[in-house]
Amino acid sequence: MLAEVFKSLSFLSILLIVGTLLRAKIKLFQNLFLPASVIGGFIGLIIVQTSIIPIPFDWVRTYSLLPGILIIPIFASIPLGMSISKSNMLTSFPNIIKCFGIFQAVAMTQCIIGYGTNLLYSRLKPEIELYRTFGYELSAGFSGGHGLAAATGKLLEGFGVPYWEVAQGIAMTTATVGLIGGIVFGIIFINIAVRKKNTSILKEPNDIPIESKLGFNKNINSQASIGRETLMSSNIETIAFHLAIIFSVCGLAYIILDLVRKTNITGLSVLPVWTYSMIIMFILNIIIGKLKMDWIVDSKLKSRITGSLSDFAVVSAITSLPIKAVLQYIEPLIFMMILGFIVSYFMIFFMAKSLFKKNYFEYGIMLWGALTGVMITGITLLKICDNDYQSPVLKDFSLGFSINFVSSLLIVPILNSVLATGSTMMNFIVSIIFTLVYIGIAFSPKLKGL
Repeated sequence: MLAEVFKSLSFLSILLIVGTLLRAKIKLFQNLFLPASVIGGFIGLIIVQTSIIPIPFDWVRTYSLLPGILIIPIFASIPLGMSISKSNMLTSFPNIIKCFGIFQAVAMTQCIIGYGTNLLYSRLKPEIELYRTFGYELSAGFSGGHGLAAATGKLLEGFGVPYWEVAQGIAMTTATVGLIGGIVFGIIFINIAVRKKNTSILKEPNDIPIESKLGFNKNINSQASIGRETLMSSNIETIAFHLAIIFSVCGLAYIILDLVRKTNITGLSVLPVWTYSMIIMFILNIIIGKLKMDWIVDSKLKSRITGSLSDFAVVSAITSLPIKAVLQYIEPLIFMMILGFIVSYFMIFFMAKSLFKKNYFEYGIMLWGALTGVMITGITLLKICDNDYQSPVLKDFSLGFSINFVSSLLIVPILNSVLATGSTMMNFIVSIIFTLVYIGIAFSPKLKGL
């Protein structure tokens, strides 16, 4: 059995290599900034659907399950090495909270659009037979990216719902469309903003560095390091140590979840294992800091590890997309995504223009990229407008993004509890409530004038 799993992973590895080569050779993929995992995933999907290469059914089944497993260490690692400078927080606190408020408000608005689409189509076209949680996938894919989209299946499977594979496929679809749309529309917005002189730094359109488009850097002297070697290899490899911390926390999270389910504590037993892993890692990170051992963890190296896991999660999720099942919901899916783009655009840039005295467009384009693709999408778009990061946008957004992770330890359990047992209408109402709360945070009178 393990040999077959290893063989299936070998095939995914080939897809990632093929995706890397195609990104380096095809201009369309370069201009869209498509990651190798997405390109390789669609190659795998074509192979599976057309049977050009006979892929065992067990492999495809493994691919559908793999994202739900890999997402656990990915989420578990988020608090590890997280440090927020007090000086940065104090000097930039208003803008940090504004970034946090806008991001969360738009993400929850995407939930409103998703669940609203469900309610609308359930009334107008009941023959489509939308399942109870349809709509969650819009926010999961747009604001959560491929990582959270890949976790959708595992999350719903843990709730005991039978349609988790379909939901995961739809979430990966929204994540992919969001990623591509975020880049394409983002570049259009930048060009329009330059002509209207709404950009603070960029006065003439500039080209993105060729290395960013190709996806590789041949200049050895300018290649970045992946991290620090905090431990001696004669003792243990630094990568192995970081993996050991992450996997240990994941194992402890499983133990705690099993105990919670045995005690049947209301609300806690329906939480996914990665929620517990994040909480445990958050506590562990505090302990490491108190013991003054934060030197032992390298955040950059940790990010490379989780990035690698994410690449395998994405390529496996796309390869195993249940095409026929997704096509059954294609009409409400397209409606939901189009509305998601439109509402997200107006909401992001209206709030950015209203809240930021300086660099409002740069804040807006960073938020647009992160709320339709992933954080790196926002960084890529920001770099076009602010090549040398002269503005404080990246720093403020990064700190605001860190607050997202901390706040999610409190908010996600509530949202997941409603998602696990609540009706579509209940999820819709809760999304509205949280959206209003986050808008209130962003437009706090104490922050608006700063």
